[in-house]
Amino acid sequence: MKSSDIALIERLADAAGAAIRPYYRAEFGLESKSDATPVTLADRVAEAAIRAILETECPADGILGEEYGATREGASRQWVIDPIDGTTSFVAGRPIFGTLIALMEEGWPVLGLIDQPILNERWVGAAGRGTTLNGKPVRTRACPDLKDAILASTGPQYLSDHEGEHFMALAAKTAHRRLIWGGDCYNYALLATGHIDLVVEAGLKLHDLAALVPVVEGAGGQMCDWSGEPLHAESRGDVIALGDPARLDDVLEGLACHHG
Repeated sequence: MKSSDIALIERLADAAGAAIRPYYRAEFGLESKSDATPVTLADRVAEAAIRAILETECPADGILGEEYGATREGASRQWVIDPIDGTTSFVAGRPIFGTLIALMEEGWPVLGLIDQPILNERWVGAAGRGTTLNGKPVRTRACPDLKDAILASTGPQYLSDHEGEHFMALAAKTAHRRLIWGGDCYNYALLATGHIDLVVEAGLKLHDLAALVPVVEGAGGQMCDWSGEPLHAESRGDVIALGDPARLDDVLEGLACHHG
């Protein structure tokens, strides 16, 4: 992983944070998109700020953003942007949303960043390098037994009835009285820093998950789908993040999923 790409992704996050902060707990122009998900002016100006830099500095690279779609889809290098992951938290004034930026090469995430611009917390993960929080190394924690694991997920409303049944079957095997709802990308950042053991979600888009993979795996964790397969550009969107990869078989058994 080139140092220049890491420096660039940090500059992209700086630009996004500067665009977002003036709208936080202020007038942010909430609208609903065609799929009924919320969007604010902050989402749009942040993605526009990132795109402007990429168009100048990496004119051959592709860009896939939540708000403005895909540019140069055939490029082997693709920057994947979610300017505000957790728009509902942003709208509610909760500083647990984040800007997600990833670099994918040939469909695989190799560089990822989670930035929380209100708390000034930034996690960066890159292939072949350890994950950092504000420049200092972080690690996931060991989890000797699933019954002691803290499990997090953004919300039951994002799981279908079928997915919810599997999720709750898994939750029953964890420290279920400490199950955490809410958090979006921030849960994965906390997992990478050793505060949460397990995040399980479904229905994620590529812009929701691409940046998370290098951050979690660079901290010693593992990410995969509900079948245990690695995450890439064509993944379905069901996601497991594990702080301790030794628990993967226990988690897959707890989910008891047999996807067709």
